[in-house]
Amino acid sequence: MNTQKNSYVIIYMVVIVVIVSLLLSITSGVLHTRQEDNKRLDTKKQILMSLSTFENDAEVKIYEDENADKVYAETITGYFLIDEFGKVKKELDPVKDFDVKPEEGEYAVYTAEVGGETKYVLPMTGAGLWGGIRAYLALNSDLNTVYGVYFGHDSETPGLGANIVTPRFRQQFTGKEIMKEGVMRSIAVMKKGDTADGQDQVDAISGGTITSKGVESMFANSLHNYEQYIINNRENKGGNE
Repeated sequence: MNTQKNSYVIIYMVVIVVIVSLLLSITSGVLHTRQEDNKRLDTKKQILMSLSTFENDAEVKIYEDENADKVYAETITGYFLIDEFGKVKKELDPVKDFDVKPEEGEYAVYTAEVGGETKYVLPMTGAGLWGGIRAYLALNSDLNTVYGVYFGHDSETPGLGANIVTPRFRQQFTGKEIMKEGVMRSIAVMKKGDTADGQDQVDAISGGTITSKGVESMFANSLHNYEQYIINNRENKGGNE
């Protein structure tokens, strides 16, 4: 082939573009699969983190990727979607289907076995100062008392609003009640020294007022979606607090 012809240059460029495009496509596919696997693994870790009491090594163990899948499969016993009336619409496999997204009007519930007791984990989403915030709230078998909670965020201010992820903030929620006298009250997040009538409360993050209020709103709004399920099942258990 005459390498001096324009046709050679064009063919050469086309071949190079095709090869580079093919390599990029393969690389993108491999990385996408890995990214999706990492996202699913991180979701499992967050669910498990809500079940940490900070008094054992559970939180440390699930930081290791090779442990997270095993600990999740051993701990999470159920996953189902409920509707606004508190009725179970879909029962799913907690291992295979744990990341199946609820459709509009559906809300996810995970169940876990911890120390021989059933825990209920409720996913929540809300808004902070700069972006979305999220949480997994673990309730004891009474569907009222908080066992643990894990928070995440997209872009809150480091050292301020981002501190919702710290154990110091999260630990405050353990033992708090979301219902009083059979009525959903949620949990207030207040400046130190302030009080909320008729609600359990935790201290807000110093310098992170808007993010703290975002957490409070997230709890109130998200728990509203689970209210009827909680009331129905507390009645079945004989709960009347």
